[in-house]
Amino acid sequence: MTPLDIAPADIQRLMSQVAPEGRLRLNPETVEQDLARLVLGLMEFLRQLMELQAIRQVERGELSAEQEEKLGLTLMRAEAALHDLAARFGLRPEDLSLDLGPLGRTV
Repeated sequence: MTPLDIAPADIQRLMSQVAPEGRLRLNPETVEQDLARLVLGLMEFLRQLMELQAIRQVERGELSAEQEEKLGLTLMRAEAALHDLAARFGLRPEDLSLDLGPLGRTV
């Protein structure tokens, strides 16, 4: 596995869209959902970074057709699994956006 080769512009693009909600708020009545939002949001951000890395590898011709297919399928399944987990906690994909303070928000 190669180290992440993510351009700062790509990270900024991922964080440039603003979700409707503000910062994460922990509430005693919704703590499970709040924590799920945080953890799944981090997982979604990492999945998006892996997707950008995969695109770079494909563009540079570093992968065989079989490897591209396997990687694409893996990333699609990861996205579906994250959305499924989010739905179990009553969260939509856009609810997984995280406020990173001065860095902005994740997609």
